[in-house]
Amino acid sequence: MKTKIILFLFIVTISSKSFSQQVSGPVTDMLLSAFSERNYNSNPVTDQQLDVILKCGIKAPSARNNQPWRFTVVKDEASMKEIINDVLTGNVLIIVSGAEGQNGSTPDFDCGLAAENMFIAAHGLGLGARIYGSPAAGINSKREIFQVPAGYKAVVVLRIGNVDKSVDASSGATPRKSQEEMVNFKK
Repeated sequence: MKTKIILFLFIVTISSKSFSQQVSGPVTDMLLSAFSERNYNSNPVTDQQLDVILKCGIKAPSARNNQPWRFTVVKDEASMKEIINDVLTGNVLIIVSGAEGQNGSTPDFDCGLAAENMFIAAHGLGLGARIYGSPAAGINSKREIFQVPAGYKAVVVLRIGNVDKSVDASSGATPRKSQEEMVNFKK
C-alpha cells in the first residue's frame, strides 16, 4: 500500500509539472520575435497559405460576435500598386473593411483584431506581413474599384509575402519602447 501511495504522489507531481502553465511557448516566442517586414521577394503566397490566413481572420474575436468585417483579397499587381507602391508580384493584399453605422459597436477595433489574427497566422506560416492604416482613405474614395462591399469602409490593409532573407531586417528595425515606458501598474 505504501508503494502505491508513493507511486501515486510521484505521478501527481510529474503530471502537475507537465501541465502547469508555462512562461513561454511557440506562440509567445513568435509574438516576441515578430516584426513588420518591409522587404519581400516575388515568390508567391500559395492559395493554401492564403486560405489558412483568411480562416484565422474570420476566427478573430469581435464585440457581441458581430464579425463586422469583410476581406477583399487583391493579387493583381497593378491594383496592389495603387494601394502600396512598392508591392511585388507574388505578394497579396487583404483589405479589411468594417461595417458602417453600427452604433454601440466597435467595427474598427474588431477589424484590427482580425488583421492581427491574419498577421500572426502569416508569421506562423513563415511569411512576412505588415499592417497599413493610411491606404484606407484612398481605397474608400475608390470603393467600387477595390470591391469594398456596400455598407462597409476600408479600415486597414494587410500585406503578405515571402520575406527577402538577404536583408537583416530585425537588426535594422526601430527599437521598441521599454515595458517601463508602456505599462502602468496600479498599486
